Amino acid sequence: MLFVDSHSHIDVEAFDADRAETIERARRAGVTRQVVPAVVARDWAKLQAVCALHAGLFPGYGLHPVYLDDHDPADLVALRGQLDDASAVCVGECGLDFYVESLDRELQHDYLRPQLALARERGLPVVLHARHAVEATIAAIRAHPGLTGVVHSYGGSEEQARQLFKLGFLIGIGGPVTYDRANRIRRVVKSMPLEFLLLESDAPDQPNATRRGERNEPARIVEVGECIAELRGITPSEVAAQTTVNAQRLFRL
Repeated sequence: MLFVDSHSHIDVEAFDADRAETIERARRAGVTRQVVPAVVARDWAKLQAVCALHAGLFPGYGLHPVYLDDHDPADLVALRGQLDDASAVCVGECGLDFYVESLDRELQHDYLRPQLALARERGLPVVLHARHAVEATIAAIRAHPGLTGVVHSYGGSEEQARQLFKLGFLIGIGGPVTYDRANRIRRVVKSMPLEFLLLESDAPDQPNATRRGERNEPARIVEVGECIAELRGITPSEVAAQTTVNAQRLFRL
């Protein structure tokens, strides 16, 4: 079975000591490709270099809503040039985060809107963070018709998921679905059309239930796929095959 990790932060410091070994473990598990979205402008150069050094890594560039203090309006101008990197497969990670109450919501929108517009202009999918902000994220997507992309680490309702599917958006599912108490996510995954599903690790974050408290790795999306297959009553190979096709189509891998 071959898999695509649609959301990995393999470029970050947590992997500096053993990045090559981690990538090799993923490959041995069948995770041969990873989409690696950026979070702050100062790390774009490192991300680009990491992806150029290791086969099967595909970069995206964007400004994450949690790191508002690290952003500058000039970064939005720089993003346009950064996307000239021919290997870029998406804009992001960007989006909205209403979980952290101290984050200025208006400023989050001020950074999100230009990124959505740029993604539409360049014909690139957008990778969206939408923690406790799925409804606002849907509204932002509707304001930019023609966009494609994924809401990663999806935590919304079944109805919100259906709205996203109608807009042409996929949802990313990772470690949280492996927890027995993740009833909401499990309901969504159990009933949704498989052609709108992506697997993701969000490594080094969001480890599976069997690895709680550990650094997460891309190889572990295999277990996520197995969990989803069990929930849906299908084989892991069916999940692997369809989610791989989905990722290839969205990111043009």
